[in-house]
Amino acid sequence: MLNSTMPFGIGTDIVDIMRFKVKPLKNNQNFYKKIFSDSEIKYCQKFRSSHEHFAGKFAIKEAVIKAIPEKISFLDICTSHSKNKPKILLNNELNRKYKFLVSVSHEKNYAISFVIVFRNGKNVKSSSK
Repeated sequence: MLNSTMPFGIGTDIVDIMRFKVKPLKNNQNFYKKIFSDSEIKYCQKFRSSHEHFAGKFAIKEAVIKAIPEKISFLDICTSHSKNKPKILLNNELNRKYKFLVSVSHEKNYAISFVIVFRNGKNVKSSSK
């Protein structure tokens, strides 16, 4: 739950799932390793339609990049799930600076993510939907 702290930034992204369907992990390891951590790849591979989950995670990462002013790489953004809800951690010093609310969805041809970022330090507890 978040206290009355004002959001610092927002980001959203929509991805055509076909971009990942036509570029399977098996034949494009280098491409995926530039964007996703080993744990993210392992998570997506658990699903028969892994391309939908890769697209969703990509949308989350793009939304984070749009929500914060600092330059950050895809691999600095780690996505995970807790109780079937997406979570975001940053793999650098910015992790202490920000907390995130994140929502992700995929339907037919598209995956979409919406991220709200809060500056850390005022008893902000990360939550997700």
